Parts: sequence; structure tokens; C-alpha cells
Amino acid sequence: MSAGPAHSLPADQVEALRDLLARPRRIAIVTHHNPDGDAMGSGLGWCRLLRAAGHDAVLVLPNTPAHFLHWMPGFDEVLAVDQDRQRALSNVRDREVLFCLDFNRLDRIGELQEAAESAPIRVLVDHHRDPADVFQVVFSEVTACSTCQLVYDIAIALGWEQLIDEGTATCLYTGIMTDSGSFRFSSTTAHTHRVAASLLEKGVRPDRVHEDVMDDNPEHRLRLLGFTLSERLSVHEHLATAVIQLSAEDLARHDFHPGDTEGFVNYGLSIRGVRLAAFFMQRG
Repeated sequence: MSAGPAHSLPADQVEALRDLLARPRRIAIVTHHNPDGDAMGSGLGWCRLLRAAGHDAVLVLPNTPAHFLHWMPGFDEVLAVDQDRQRALSNVRDREVLFCLDFNRLDRIGELQEAAESAPIRVLVDHHRDPADVFQVVFSEVTACSTCQLVYDIAIALGWEQLIDEGTATCLYTGIMTDSGSFRFSSTTAHTHRVAASLLEKGVRPDRVHEDVMDDNPEHRLRLLGFTLSERLSVHEHLATAVIQLSAEDLARHDFHPGDTEGFVNYGLSIRGVRLAAFFMQRG
């Protein structure tokens, strides 16, 4: 049983998307630089849905995501600029339709920006504020806990519930879990839980998703976290603020890999009395 769309998706945009996908299309999907769980979950989930609906779809990334997302269903077919630049760029440039997921400005996609600007049709699916006016079809809902939740709602609105298999459900659940802070952030709603429940009914194993994302850390990442909390965290009580700063030297000393600092800022937010946490990282 589907959860049904919670948000009143704009009817004109749903119909525009339905018309756009009425015949098989060659489609590229892109997401933001340093893709997180929601970016990967929505990108992979939507790619799988499009393929199940008869489209030729590919997910193209500005760079390879953190190691703890490499297990996700469909990851082995993803293209990334830092792995195969020319193939990644050509697959954005030469496709009929470009879906932009989990970001709303083209300057968020690094080297893919120029190719994305030449796309004949751009479709936005995102939950962040102030989208740029460069998209022909727009699903922008800031009250959604994640882009994955929006992808689910769109799939239901299109009548694609039966196309959501276990792999697609796992991708979408991963993004919802990570972007909602394991369902603890204020953006988590009753609908979020209904969507999660419907994904579990598709075969998602929440214990495995949590273990793969949260409990598969390389030793160097935990040592970097310990160093960060003991040496690079400052608390400004009068401002109710916590600040974390890591230098390029700090990162090099701890064998930094992209994604290693994911979630570090939340430790600052967990301090009693802190209302704002900021994380600054110097790149070499």
C-alpha cells in the first residue's frame, strides 16, 4: 500500500512531467558535488524508476561519493567526472532531458555546469530554498524532509507505485533516513513515516541500511573525528554556537577522503545549549 503524496504537488507540473515522459526518452540525472545519502538515494532511485518505465536513464555525478554509499543498488552503473570525465560530460550534454536532483542552482554541480546549461529540458526535484529560474519543470518543496521523499511522492502521482522494487525502495529509504537525521529532525512528519513504512513493505531492511551507512567506518575516519572533537571544536556559550575548523594539514594528517567529515557538524549541535553549529574545512 502506498503512502500517497503528502504534499500537494503542483498539478500543472505533474501533468507536464507526465507529458514529457509519455514516450521513451534519453535522460540524464545529475546531483550536487560531494553527493550525500539523499543525493545518491534520489538519483539512483529515480534512475531505476525511469528505466522501469521504459526510459534510457543514467546518473552522472560531479565526483565520487563517500565510501559508505558505494553499496547502494545501481551504484556500479553510475558515471562520475573524476572517474571518466569525457563520458560523464557527454552523457549530460547529449541527452534529451536532464533531471536535477537535490540541488537548485547549476553552480552546485562543478564541471557538469556548462553541459547542464545546454540541456534542452531541465527538470528540478529538490527541497531547498530559492531555486534558480533555469528549469522548465519544477518540483520544489522546502517542507519535505528529503528529495527522496519528493521522488516517492512524484512516483505515486505518476501512478508508478508498482515500479518501486526492493532496490529502488532501498535507495529512497537511505536518502530519507540520512537527510532526516534518522527520523529525528523537525522536517520529519507523519507522512515521512508513512513513506518509510511503504518502502519497508517493498522489502527494505532498515537494520542493514543503517549498518551500511553508519557502522562501516574506516579507522582513519574515527581518528579524525576524535581529533576534531578534542582539538578543533570551540563552543561560544554567549552565542549558543559551536564551531569546528579543520585545516588542510589536519585532513592530510588523517588520510582524509571525501565524505569522512559527513555528520561532524551534528556533534556541535548535540551540545546542551547550542542552537547553531558551523563547520569549516580548508581544502588543499
